[in-house]
Amino acid sequence: MTTAEKSRKPTRPALGRGLDALIPGAKTAERRPDTGPREYMMCPVARIHPDADQPRRSFDKESLDEMVVSIREQGIIQPLIVRRTGEDYELIAGERRWRAAQLAGLKEVPIVIKDVTELQAFEMALVENIQREDLNPIEEAEAMQRLLKEHHYTQAQLSDRIGRDRSTISNSIRLLSLPQDVRRMVLDRELTEGHARAILMAGSEPAMVALARLAVRKQFSVRATESHARQLAEGSPTKKKAGTKVLSPQVRSLIERLQKTLGARVEIADRRGKGRLSITYTSYEELDSILDRILR
Repeated sequence: MTTAEKSRKPTRPALGRGLDALIPGAKTAERRPDTGPREYMMCPVARIHPDADQPRRSFDKESLDEMVVSIREQGIIQPLIVRRTGEDYELIAGERRWRAAQLAGLKEVPIVIKDVTELQAFEMALVENIQREDLNPIEEAEAMQRLLKEHHYTQAQLSDRIGRDRSTISNSIRLLSLPQDVRRMVLDRELTEGHARAILMAGSEPAMVALARLAVRKQFSVRATESHARQLAEGSPTKKKAGTKVLSPQVRSLIERLQKTLGARVEIADRRGKGRLSITYTSYEELDSILDRILR
């Protein structure tokens, strides 16, 4: 290959899709004309403000303290992502780094500026947090619900936007039907997502709250929580009619498998090999997701 041919050889694109690929329409970050083609700029910490509506609301103190130590030793390696708001900037991604930078005594931090709308910024923040697995299950569910409502996405469209399976989205949003007291326990990390899904099986709101408190107090495993939830559901007047046959362990196991696969509540009524399989959905999007799982 000649020198001229080498010079015409196209530059290989960088690996990895990045947020720009995930969020079409987001423009390239501002460059500093005095330093060449760098895709970031230094900005005073005081000119950056967090988004009050960003998906993530809780920050683990121990994890934050570890980041402070890292920043003092190594600085901030990855720039914060922001958008302009007048003379200042609003955070899209990197609030934990921004908080840690202040605690570490930094006066300036590297930023990448994106020319996006408020809703686009929210979507970018959700994707960034999902990629880092930073969100609490309730925070993630609330963020997905907001995108469904404000962007008017279907669950299928949201699945394409954030790279999550439709059944995962449906299961996540179901957590928002938990009572507020139980949601707070999940936010405070007293209960895991597995516990929360098990508690949904308990039926009534009082039963879910009572089970959640019992699970926290007695440090139940997810399996133990599921067992107690089934007992509460079977014993509930709204779920059990007089003369209803108690389900066998095999049938209960089958119901659990179906619920996890379909992301929806399942009931089986069996009498000598004949009966009814009932699947409950709470929205057309959830029905669409269930049908997709059955028919694919």
